[in-house]
Amino acid sequence: MKDNLFFKRVILIILDSVGVGALPDAEQYGDLGCNTLVNIANYLRGLHLPNLERLGLGLISNIRGINDKITPQAFYGKMKESSVGKDSTTGHWELVGLITEEPFATFPHGFPEEIIKEFVAKTGFEIIGNYPASGTEIIKELGAEHLKTKKLIVYTSGDSVFQIAASEKIIPLNELYRICEIAREILNPYQIARVIARPFIGEVGSLVRTKNRKDFSIKPPQDTLLNILEKNNLGIVGIGKIKDLFGGSGIKDCLSTKDNHDGLHKTINALKKVKDGLIFTNLIDFDMLYGHRNDIVGYAKALLEFDDHLPLILAGLKKEDLLIITADHGCDPTTKGTDHTREYVPLLVYQSKFSQGQWLGIRESFADVGQTIAEVFKVPSLKHGKSFLEAIVS
Repeated sequence: MKDNLFFKRVILIILDSVGVGALPDAEQYGDLGCNTLVNIANYLRGLHLPNLERLGLGLISNIRGINDKITPQAFYGKMKESSVGKDSTTGHWELVGLITEEPFATFPHGFPEEIIKEFVAKTGFEIIGNYPASGTEIIKELGAEHLKTKKLIVYTSGDSVFQIAASEKIIPLNELYRICEIAREILNPYQIARVIARPFIGEVGSLVRTKNRKDFSIKPPQDTLLNILEKNNLGIVGIGKIKDLFGGSGIKDCLSTKDNHDGLHKTINALKKVKDGLIFTNLIDFDMLYGHRNDIVGYAKALLEFDDHLPLILAGLKKEDLLIITADHGCDPTTKGTDHTREYVPLLVYQSKFSQGQWLGIRESFADVGQTIAEVFKVPSLKHGKSFLEAIVS
């Protein structure tokens, strides 16, 4: 293997929910036939993503409109999820080496009375809702009552989430975040992955969620790649909800984002300022705004927005940089449901010195990404994952 000292930075970009086909166990999750990218492309009679195409996206899966008869600029493949679940938390944790073997708790019939009683007692707020729902639909259903009574809207989904929706006019953001922190402490023993603040604005009939969502994740039970990099004095910049998904563990420097556009520009700016270490970006709009809302057209537009910005990202790379583009799970907007989907995720690995990319195969775990990054930075290897560094530099 060639000397890999020339890798000074790794840029890891997560296209949140951009899956590429049902995993072998998808039927167990009610996701038979899911395929986020392929189904969107088929529904719209093709996708036009020329920059991702050049990297090799069309070689990963047969995506209508994406050419698969090219010499790819990036190494390419797809990855299985080894963890139990299909949540952002399990996906991101696995990417940095932590496999979730016991599923997080879900509540398809709402949260038990003991949780709600403690929540009401410690926050001082009564609640309404307490059932699985789409976030946009539940504020339509219960928004008027919330505005009248100031009761918090509590709901869940197919994922392990305790979501709290409130009008920013009724409950100021700082107060809503404080309430979420209280809920996080209450829910830790119940192994609920995330508490999510879901603020909205407007009046009855025109209530809309704002961009002030905030996730309060349970902390990883073991060290991840992030903790290892931190202990070895390697810098980590999290962009988007990265810090939230790890409960702050291993991430000190984090830039919050308003949307994908903001996240892309903060990533491009970080390429100008960050000299070494890991730049770790999550682009959430695919999932939050389009996948969960079954907005196929909006999802496609978000993909095109990323594709349009990709040349700016590539132009910002130095010869010592390694770019990895992947996802954390699927969220197929063409399905009847609004929950995440159990899918393979794409893997594109680019470096300016590559003459052409090759097939990296079907990786057995998302943790292969974290193991590769650990090898790049010459830090202790992770418990899980198989590095593909030798394949891309040999």
